[in-house]
Amino acid sequence: MKSKKRKAINIAKANLEDAKERGEDAMISWGDVKKELFTPEEIAASDLRVSIMAELANARNNKGLSQRDLEELSGVKQPIISRMEAGVTSPQLDTVIKVLAPLGKTLYVGDINVRTAHGTSMVSEHEKEYGAN
Repeated sequence: MKSKKRKAINIAKANLEDAKERGEDAMISWGDVKKELFTPEEIAASDLRVSIMAELANARNNKGLSQRDLEELSGVKQPIISRMEAGVTSPQLDTVIKVLAPLGKTLYVGDINVRTAHGTSMVSEHEKEYGAN
């Protein structure tokens, strides 16, 4: 098994050296890959999910609660909370609301250009990258 891993590392190193020799334009950014693989709508939806789950984790941490504490308060199992915060699941709306309520948070429908807690607007960032529709 170690020889397979070593071989993969050597191939990756060779590919990196090859890319360096060809110059910077040979490197592809994640933004370019995203544009090729996903529609602007899919990217915006993903960015929104990430933003919501990050806010959930921040709110929990700001309250000094563990995921187990939040499980007890919300009735949502800790492994589900963990997967939500890690972004490896797309929870149902009811589940998100159950987890947010003990944190003193809720979801609401509002103007899409409202600034987030981090001072950025998901849509304006999206429009910067893809242009307005």
